[in-house]
This record gives sequence, C-alpha cells and structure tokens, in this order.
Amino acid sequence: QDVLALEAKPQPWRPQGYERHVQPCVAELLGTALFTFLGCLAVLEDSGGTGRLQPALAHGLALGVTVAVLGSI
Repeated sequence: QDVLALEAKPQPWRPQGYERHVQPCVAELLGTALFTFLGCLAVLEDSGGTGRLQPALAHGLALGVTVAVLGSI
C-alpha cells in the first residue's frame, strides 16, 4: 500500500472558475474603461494646436498603464 502511494503522480494545478473566467473579464472591463475614459478626456481638452497627437499619446499612456497594472492577470 505504501508503494502505491509513492507511485501516484500529483495532478497539475488548474485554475478555478473565478481565475479562468471572472478575473480576465474584470481585467478587460477595467482596461477598456480606462482606455475609453482617458481617450475621451484627451479629446475634450484639445487646445487646438495639438491636433491628433494629444489623443494618440493619451491612448498610448492608457494602454501602457493598463498593461503595467493588469499584466499579471
């Protein structure tokens, strides 16, 4: 009986339902909300001289912050 217990292979770790389904959805929701919110704010505060540069930089910053904060998920 002890020999059989030593030969049993441990099962690989599998994430539970929360980590497989809910956590990525929450990360996607937060990332999209931040991306949209900062992009809209950049367009509202257009000073006239920046043109397309200000919204582009705001979206890039939002994407970088989202990856840095939520990248481990």
